Amino acid sequence: MANILDNCKVAILAVDGFEEVELTEPRRALMEAGAKVDVISEKAGEIQGFRHVEKGSKIHVDRTFDGVKADDYDAIVLPGGVVNGDAIRLIPEAQVFVRAANDAHKPIAVICHGGWLPVSAGIVEGHTMTSWPSLQDDIRNAGGKWVDESMVHDGNFITSRKPDDLPAFNAELISTLSAAAGTA
Repeated sequence: MANILDNCKVAILAVDGFEEVELTEPRRALMEAGAKVDVISEKAGEIQGFRHVEKGSKIHVDRTFDGVKADDYDAIVLPGGVVNGDAIRLIPEAQVFVRAANDAHKPIAVICHGGWLPVSAGIVEGHTMTSWPSLQDDIRNAGGKWVDESMVHDGNFITSRKPDDLPAFNAELISTLSAAAGTA
């Protein structure tokens, strides 16, 4: 699978409180497939990851929202984490970024509580999605259809519920990007 995504650039949007494995595993899988991956956040430096409720590793921020635009990337990954999901949904630049990616029909890969940002950005309507179960009312209230499945690919949305779903989530994201690049 190495290098099938050589010309692909992926943005991972996160702030302090992200679920560590929901950022590190998609990033690892994408990089192993040859993609260039940038972690994008509100502030430069590092952001704090969590392993559920315990502090995890800090991750280096490659770019900040004020220095990027969705046109620079082929896809977006939105990791979960309750604190991350709740905080990032309130950042206007993050909302603008995902709206622009959605308008350009770029893949938006969302796991767990990462679904709050698309809800707040107003781009969920008409999509079938999965997430951590506590987001189902938010998704439905935003005009989406919520289902309890390990991975759902609907239009340009790829969604999963939790860390256990990462193998299916990562495989679908890489397959989708590979097909778009003509390397599948």
